[in-house]
Amino acid sequence: MSGSSGVAAGGGALRFVTLASEAILSAERVAIGGLMALLTALILLNVLTRYTGFPLYWVDEAAIFTTVWLTFIGASAMSRLRLDFAMTLLTERLGTMAAKALRVLATLSILGFGLAMAAMCWMWMDPVGIASAGFDGREFGGATFNFLYTERTQTLNWPSWIIYLVLPLFALTLIVHSAANLIEDLGLAAPHDRSSFGIGSAEEIA
Repeated sequence: MSGSSGVAAGGGALRFVTLASEAILSAERVAIGGLMALLTALILLNVLTRYTGFPLYWVDEAAIFTTVWLTFIGASAMSRLRLDFAMTLLTERLGTMAAKALRVLATLSILGFGLAMAAMCWMWMDPVGIASAGFDGREFGGATFNFLYTERTQTLNWPSWIIYLVLPLFALTLIVHSAANLIEDLGLAAPHDRSSFGIGSAEEIA
């Protein structure tokens, strides 16, 4: 009985990871559409205001930040959809088992990168440290020489850390997506149907 319950618990954990990845992917799909619409609107606004002789200087910075967020969120979604760049010169000439082993190794490397990036963001943003300083950016910067929470953007005058939040967000979503990909690569779960996305391979995007 205990063995059966252990297997069920393990299967439940794997299913939770894949379901979490799918939920994140759905949210990313909505976010990507919204950010693309926002970026288009900002570019048109920039052209219009410059043409009329009343340029809004904050539009350039807003467009840049929108592009940054769009890039990271899009990269995360592409990793789950397996639309990221891949070198197939070697795997195409290997047997099925060897190609599968290399695929697992590649997924593990992406998972390792996500974990390393999450650790870097934790040390850089130091949520425990800023909380210990009473969320006072000046006090935190004076004690740690980390002035992340005192910096502001040039024209929008937003706190810079808000823009940088895309980095830990990307790290966390990449970890979940790569873990779900690894589960599928190991044959522990069936790959999800992507027909609703209208994209079958990276070549179809080019």
